Amino acid sequence: MIGKKIKVVAVYILILVAGLGVGLGLARLPAMFKKPYVEGNYAAYFPDTRTKVVVYGTETCPFCIKTRAYLKERNIAFADLYVDNSEKAKKEFGQLGGGGVPMILVGNRRIEGFNQAALDDALKKFVN
Repeated sequence: MIGKKIKVVAVYILILVAGLGVGLGLARLPAMFKKPYVEGNYAAYFPDTRTKVVVYGTETCPFCIKTRAYLKERNIAFADLYVDNSEKAKKEFGQLGGGGVPMILVGNRRIEGFNQAALDDALKKFVN
């Protein structure tokens, strides 16, 4: 009798764990197929022809801080625009379809969020 109850509870636990696993996996599925960057003509958003990198971010975002530090460590010059302090930066960020920060423009690529592999690839191609 007790063995049968243990089996029933174990089956319910397995079903619950399987359901959670499928649910979490399905939630992450779209991100697996999303490109790490979007290509386009972003020339209008660069302050001058010498600037190859623009960062739209906030002061308190940890990923914005990480992006800035990453670029500074590599001696990459960049325009640093704060969407929380500048109406112009906020407007441009909206025009670019910004959903989250940091948004990084490198050449003709727009990278949303801190993605080191995508950033390194873009920097190799457009900054040197």
